[in-house]
Amino acid sequence: MKFGLAVSILVLAQAWPAAAQATDPATQQLIQQLMNRIDSLEKRVSELEQEKAAGPARPPSPPPAPGQPPTPGPAAVHEAHEQPPVPEVSGPEAQPVYPSLKIAGFSDIDFSASNLHAPATGFQPQTLLGTHSGFEEGQFVLQFSSALASKVAVFSELSLTARSDAGTGTPPAPGFNPEVERIILRYDVNDYFKLSFGRYHTPINYWNTAFHHGQWLQTTISRPEMVQFGGSFIPVHFVGTLVEGVTPAGGLNLNYNVGVGNGRGQVISRAGDFSDINNNRAWLVNLFVRPDHPYGLQVGGSVYRDDINQLSTGLAAREWIESGHIVWQKENPEFIGEFANVHHEFSNGAVSNSQAFYAQVAYRLPWFNKQWKPYYRFEQIHVPVSDGIFRSVVPTFSASTAGTRYDFTTYAAFKLEYRNYTRRELPGFHGIFTQMSFTF
Repeated sequence: MKFGLAVSILVLAQAWPAAAQATDPATQQLIQQLMNRIDSLEKRVSELEQEKAAGPARPPSPPPAPGQPPTPGPAAVHEAHEQPPVPEVSGPEAQPVYPSLKIAGFSDIDFSASNLHAPATGFQPQTLLGTHSGFEEGQFVLQFSSALASKVAVFSELSLTARSDAGTGTPPAPGFNPEVERIILRYDVNDYFKLSFGRYHTPINYWNTAFHHGQWLQTTISRPEMVQFGGSFIPVHFVGTLVEGVTPAGGLNLNYNVGVGNGRGQVISRAGDFSDINNNRAWLVNLFVRPDHPYGLQVGGSVYRDDINQLSTGLAAREWIESGHIVWQKENPEFIGEFANVHHEFSNGAVSNSQAFYAQVAYRLPWFNKQWKPYYRFEQIHVPVSDGIFRSVVPTFSASTAGTRYDFTTYAAFKLEYRNYTRRELPGFHGIFTQMSFTF
């Protein structure tokens, strides 16, 4: 193409003096326009050839040096996982293509050994408390996010959890339980107003919405028992609709969630996935601020309201849950503290208040390429004997957890921790726990 343009220029250059004298002004103007067009095309061809020549010569980005600190961290990777992918652009008018799908995964392999001599009543399997030591395959989790339109996206989370009774019964029980943990369709009008429908992790405290399924996301091996998956102290899942958003509020960055949906199911540890068990919807309000200064601070609180009907005990109660949290989201140090009060007003007039709290501190050490992160957590749950709904399913205890996390690659971590439990009217116990967790 460049050779052809050069020949054309040469011919026109030779003919230009004669043409200028022998033609009228209109013809001369046309010839000048053609010459200008040829100059423009020649310049563009030269630029394209230079770009093509420079492309392969660019040195590739150097790979991370051995032992380089893992970046981005779990918080950044988790935020990227939850965001819908940017749609591909194709066609002559560069229109985005919908839907666009992104898949992320998590899993972990655990080992536990304790001096328990009887089942830990009320504690959930994912706390890894058992009467025998051994390895355990943790949850296998897949997260799917897809943009359906410029302001419409869907997010879902599917987990597979190993069963302790696999292969028993007739027909034999499967090896894993599948569960749709979250499925959310959201319309983002703007930053101030976002409307969604689906199955959520109930936004009534910090941990439940900051650390979803995938143990690699959190610093510790196990969640606090008050927000443990399968636990009953707070409703971990919520089925309904949410309105959420954020406003600058003079640098405070006020976030809000307002929701209405089905309350607890017949089994109070589960949400009303199929339907509500009564004609009273649960509702919630959650508010928190993330100020510009100091960056990393988050403070908030929430209120949840529901009516409970438990067929297994025949008990009915009006339930109020109030909670608050304060969080320092950086890793040097990291601090998470939460408190929740569950208020039950029973149909017979009795009243009970159950409280739970935890405080966790961690610090990413500046040495050893910042791969080590020691941590400590203290937690406690107190359920009064008068609470017939919680008494048999929620443990009353206090526990200390001390451990360390070693991020040996950007997307995989090894955790080692020691726990000591004290229980009401039952023997205490302690144990050692390890976990290899990763994301892909």
